[in-house]
Amino acid sequence: MVETSWASSEGVRRSMVANRGRDTGPELAVRRILHAEGLRYRVDFAPLGGRRRADIVFTRQRIAIFIDGCFWHGCPDHYTAPVRNGEFWADKVRSNMTRDAETTATISAAGWVVLRFWEHESAPDICDRIVESMERHPPARRPS
Repeated sequence: MVETSWASSEGVRRSMVANRGRDTGPELAVRRILHAEGLRYRVDFAPLGGRRRADIVFTRQRIAIFIDGCFWHGCPDHYTAPVRNGEFWADKVRSNMTRDAETTATISAAGWVVLRFWEHESAPDICDRIVESMERHPPARRPS
């Protein structure tokens, strides 16, 4: 039995299947620089447990970093809505943006610093901002 694809075309299907949930190019570029600076972190980690996972997490400093894709998260500079299945994609991206805001609020309310970046931002600039945040938020002391 042949199942029909959810995609509007074979090209769209191939493109969607190829999208990565983690270890994207922008994430890897940032992680390489952070690691070269001697910083150690968790990857694809849920700071509060559960399903909401940050791309890079410094657990001792309680800093959660998200590097959002321009298409999937509705970048104000680069997002363009697809013509085909436009209503579906508008709902999908709006839902992602709502979830992103809820995730940021939930993690922040638990005392974490949340940093969000766009995939189009330069990796060195992102790393500079992460290091600045780490300097402002030294590691939490462990209970004696």
